[in-house]
Amino acid sequence: MTTPPVASELNLCLCHSCGLACDITHNPHECERCGAPLHRRKTNSLARTWAYLLASLVFYIPANLLPVMNTKMVGSGADSTIMSGVLEFWQHGAWDIALIIFIASIAVPGVKFVALILLLVTVHRDSLWARKERSKLYRFVEVIGYWSMLDVIVVALVASLVKFQALADIEPRPGILFFGLVVVFTMLSAMSFDPRMIWDQQRDQHSQTEEDMDEVASH
Repeated sequence: MTTPPVASELNLCLCHSCGLACDITHNPHECERCGAPLHRRKTNSLARTWAYLLASLVFYIPANLLPVMNTKMVGSGADSTIMSGVLEFWQHGAWDIALIIFIASIAVPGVKFVALILLLVTVHRDSLWARKERSKLYRFVEVIGYWSMLDVIVVALVASLVKFQALADIEPRPGILFFGLVVVFTMLSAMSFDPRMIWDQQRDQHSQTEEDMDEVASH
């Protein structure tokens, strides 16, 4: 049983900038449409993905421990971390804002960490487990990455609304900077991962099987 050729066998690769299918044999190795350099695969994909992911995990600690905002009411102020801010909004009846902050700041980063670690470990182990599902998982991580800044936006929105009141004020604190760095580095980690590595081992096994069948047929 033969398998259809892949892009590398046809000397084709997609431009990482505009998505055009280009002939990699042309010199110089640049996209015919936008002029961006062409690569068959993302350079040092695993190493860069691990590096960005570990950096985001490091920044995630101060993002949760340090206060993200300071709320002043009638002259007295108090710092709030992400979780204490969620509880405070919930206790004051703003459950919708509390839910948004919890999903964007706690649930989404946690899901991305677990998903990226799962993808990296299974690729390192050349795992054949649930390849189609892992490809969908990677696309899911890419999609939710664009919504990870909701927490920063909510803090900015709440601060701007509260400033209209004469007796209340909200100011950002260092924790929001670290959370922003978490978002940036998790997005870079997802962008650095090459999902084609999920299928490499299967392709190699098909090629080896075809070679074995050809060898048996020749005898």
